[in-house]
Amino acid sequence: MKTLIGLDRIGRREFLRNGLVFGAGAAGLAAGYAAVPDSFARAVYFAKRDGVVNDRVLVMIQLAGGNDGLQTVIPLQDSRLRDLRPSLGAVAQTALPIGGSEFGLSRSMPGLKALFDKGKVAVVQGVGYPRPNGSHFESIRIWETADPTQRQQDGWMGETIAKNYDSAGHPLVGCACGTTGLPGILRDAEATLTVVNDARGFAFNGGDARDRSIGALYTNTPGIYGALFDSSIATARDTAAKLRAGAATYTPKAEYSDNVRLTYSSRNQLAAALRLASQLIVTGTGVKLLHVTLGGFDTHERQMQRQEQLLAYLDGAVSAFYADLAAHGMSDRVMVATWTEFGRRPRENANQGTDHGSATPVLLIGDTVKGGLYGQAPSLSALATDGNLKYTVDFRSVYQGILEEHLGVDPLAVLGQTFPKLSFAKPPAA
Repeated sequence: MKTLIGLDRIGRREFLRNGLVFGAGAAGLAAGYAAVPDSFARAVYFAKRDGVVNDRVLVMIQLAGGNDGLQTVIPLQDSRLRDLRPSLGAVAQTALPIGGSEFGLSRSMPGLKALFDKGKVAVVQGVGYPRPNGSHFESIRIWETADPTQRQQDGWMGETIAKNYDSAGHPLVGCACGTTGLPGILRDAEATLTVVNDARGFAFNGGDARDRSIGALYTNTPGIYGALFDSSIATARDTAAKLRAGAATYTPKAEYSDNVRLTYSSRNQLAAALRLASQLIVTGTGVKLLHVTLGGFDTHERQMQRQEQLLAYLDGAVSAFYADLAAHGMSDRVMVATWTEFGRRPRENANQGTDHGSATPVLLIGDTVKGGLYGQAPSLSALATDGNLKYTVDFRSVYQGILEEHLGVDPLAVLGQTFPKLSFAKPPAA
């Protein structure tokens, strides 16, 4: 049977074969959303019943390509830096000191420097994992799944959603902003997730005619599958309406700008993605875990200029995001954390760049952070046998702190084991 609405001709078999593409590539809708109350409302209900209040939000920023830690958090007193980096080591002369005179942030990060001075930035140094993998694909998977053995398939954020936040409920609990594909860090077969590239355009691909066509296919179809489909369509339409309404009422209280000239990767729209994240948080959509990406950090050549441009872009976007949330009275709920698949080698190459390395710093930003320096910076005088930095903090210790201290959920259920505590976050109020 074929159903014709306008010029859009769609059949049941065609629909099942192609699947339902919602928004800009949201995954999970094809599996169906159950007709349950908003998961955020349910979470609040159970929290009140148990005498617990935790409305915190996590925003993970991927610095894709492998961010160089030695040009981000710079050792100011180590003479080996100029030995290993005759050109790139000059960053130490212009760095912005933090926590004394031993380390400094890149001069491209004055906004984060100001937040650090206010106790709102935690810098975890030397983050990595055993037997580091130099492949972008493999190392990204390790960070996404929190599993250096690469046996795990689900993303740790997706698993967090599935095990803690009504996995069959509201699709905005877990959200990837400013992209058209679901990042592996959010993937989980039991978690409902949403990908939103642009809140104003969030709808069924194909417009209103496609929307009507899809609805007509299964309207009044008897049985469990018909009911499941009807519930899915209703949830999707409600979500789209909520996003459009939020876009119409939300007014940013900080200046976001993607008007930057990057030597590489001009497709980045980090500021727009964080503006969208702010809208989702401020307008009360029930979002809990968000993910955004800034690419371009694979700096094999001409690293000095490229890295400074990227870090300046990151600094401006995150500073605006924090200021926006603070002006809306929401900054006490939100933690921002950076991650990257690996750092860079300590020795610069012949092209004034750096190659794939290992340990790298993680930045945690927000009012829920206990600011300062954590972990131990890798020694430039005691490198690994392959010439890379030796990691000093397992990246799962960072995840554990985020889960337990910021979100208030059981990290053991997500990570499968416990790791040394860092205590960089203020625990939720009881």
